[in-house]
Amino acid sequence: MGTLSYFANMSADGYTVDADGKFDWTDPSDEVFAFINEIESDVAVYVHGRRMYETMVYWETHEPGPDPNPHETRYAEIWQGVEKIVASSSLPEEAITSARTRLVRDLRLGELRRIADYAPGVVSVGGPTVAAEPIKHGLVDEFRFFVYPEVVGGGLPALPLDARLSLRLVDSRTFANGCVYLRYVPR
Repeated sequence: MGTLSYFANMSADGYTVDADGKFDWTDPSDEVFAFINEIESDVAVYVHGRRMYETMVYWETHEPGPDPNPHETRYAEIWQGVEKIVASSSLPEEAITSARTRLVRDLRLGELRRIADYAPGVVSVGGPTVAAEPIKHGLVDEFRFFVYPEVVGGGLPALPLDARLSLRLVDSRTFANGCVYLRYVPR
């Protein structure tokens, strides 16, 4: 049985992107990036909505360049080696440009739970929009948050505003750049 995990980078005031749709304040330091690679190495399936997929598909063709960052290179390997599901009713089929990727027009909660139950590892749901219903219905087995020391004053909340959760902190780590990793499981 796999684990359904919600991964989010967020501001100190709880947003994944600011009011302008920017998230450049989440650029990880090498220390944070190395840790992300460590915890992402157990991912078997990524589930993304349209916007998250459009952002993350960059890793499919990532070119290291003349002075490669080993953490970026490793993350590209992780991304390319994992199955991906894009849950979107609006993304055109031809926009799916990554290998090992399938488009699902209407990802039902039961189907998502079955995907997690049969996955050989973590099923990582990325993006607060696609994660909202699984969170509200108590399907998420763990929450992995990277909280950045930025207050952005508005934007897209990392968690649904109408969700009520009782969580238990099971892991945390503070990084030199002020970013804090928090891993929670439901009580």
